[in-house]
Amino acid sequence: MNIRKITSMTMFVSFIFLVLTSIILYIVPYGRVAYWADWHLWGLTKGQWGDLHINLGFLFLFAGLLHMFYNWAPIKAYMKNKSKELKVFTPSFNVALILTLVVGFGTYFEIPPMSTVINFGNSIKDGSSEKYGEPPYGHAELSSLKLFSKKQELDLDKAGKLLKEAGIQFKDSKDTLAQIAAANKMSPQKLYEIIKPAGVSSEGGAKMTFPDTPPSGFGKKTLGALCSEYDLMYQVIRQGLAKRDIKAEAAMTVKEIAAANDKNPMSVFEAILEVVKETKDH
Repeated sequence: MNIRKITSMTMFVSFIFLVLTSIILYIVPYGRVAYWADWHLWGLTKGQWGDLHINLGFLFLFAGLLHMFYNWAPIKAYMKNKSKELKVFTPSFNVALILTLVVGFGTYFEIPPMSTVINFGNSIKDGSSEKYGEPPYGHAELSSLKLFSKKQELDLDKAGKLLKEAGIQFKDSKDTLAQIAAANKMSPQKLYEIIKPAGVSSEGGAKMTFPDTPPSGFGKKTLGALCSEYDLMYQVIRQGLAKRDIKAEAAMTVKEIAAANDKNPMSVFEAILEVVKETKDH
């Protein structure tokens, strides 16, 4: 067997599959959405595609290093000037370095077309979020039925009864939503739809209380939608944010409010939470 040929072909094949996994990971839903909806593509989960991409990357890297070893003479020739002197910063190397730096800094400073590529990928992911739905909070599927019911203000006994009536098998309330869903060949999202009627807060038309931690997808919601969802007075929240030097409008999302005020979404959430608590105290 010719090791040089095997090395080159390994590089070629692993590169093709690496491109494939890169494309899939580019369009795959956000992790919280993928795990909540039990997203699969060609039988593989988001995590499995990620693992495949990593190992293929290491295979490509190993084959690349071996390829450099076998082809070191031509590489050295590329790095020589007209006088046949070994020189790292040759015109070809400089162009390659500049291209790499342009892409790197363009991505960091969000300059087109690098930012366009990222934004397009995010728009695909946002579309997946709308299609599959957002979990109530990050990695909700890892919460036990008991903890999830508490966080979502569900009657645990009623939730268990609804699951049994739907033919869902589970040991006890310590089982996580992911475990129960997997055992019954369904997604945690569909499981939640079954127990959702057990909501304590939904009885009598009562509104949900504003959470102590930001729920999943919080940054994409507008201030007006948040006030409606949690029964908050928009003008009070708006004025409270203004006192904290945060300008906001009803149609602005939390991310937009954060960007407009040179803050991060978590800071905006904490400011809203402070206003909500102050309102309750009064």
